[in-house]
Amino acid sequence: MLLAKQVSNSKNTKTKMNRVKTTQDLELKERLVAVNRVTKVTKGGRTFTFAAIVVVGNGNGIVGHGLGKAGEVTAAIAKATEAAKKNLIQVPVLKGTIPHEQYAKFGGARVYIQPASEGTGVKAGGAMRAVLESVGVNDVLAKAKGSSNPHNLVKATIAALAELRDARTVAQNRGVSLSTVFNG
Repeated sequence: MLLAKQVSNSKNTKTKMNRVKTTQDLELKERLVAVNRVTKVTKGGRTFTFAAIVVVGNGNGIVGHGLGKAGEVTAAIAKATEAAKKNLIQVPVLKGTIPHEQYAKFGGARVYIQPASEGTGVKAGGAMRAVLESVGVNDVLAKAKGSSNPHNLVKATIAALAELRDARTVAQNRGVSLSTVFNG
């Protein structure tokens, strides 16, 4: 329980630190994660709307997610893409993998990501794979537990990525040299 509180409390501050301010000069590629058809029954019959979740990333450490809802699938995807471009974060990617292992949760979804050696590939399931490939991670081991809801999995994966810090950042925050971070 204590770990979960630490993860949720530190998530807000880390995400704000890692925010990307502008999208002017970024080449963002979008990836559709899921489309959900929602039916509303009224006295006149059934009304169908669509909810789409999209992940955008430049393949070099920047990723974001967005949710769009509309009467047509294409409109929902367009809205989700615009929302994702407003919700970008910077993630440290070192030699095609992540700097250290990380655990995060969002709602009922729990996510564990771990660095892997070169040539391993992205060993992750659906929604997590889309986020990790969009951010530019080529070698990673990942496990999703609990809920398989793609909305919560995407948000949990991005929360885990927002928690990542490379050695230079740790050294700067502590005010010590880089060798002290590794050797103690």
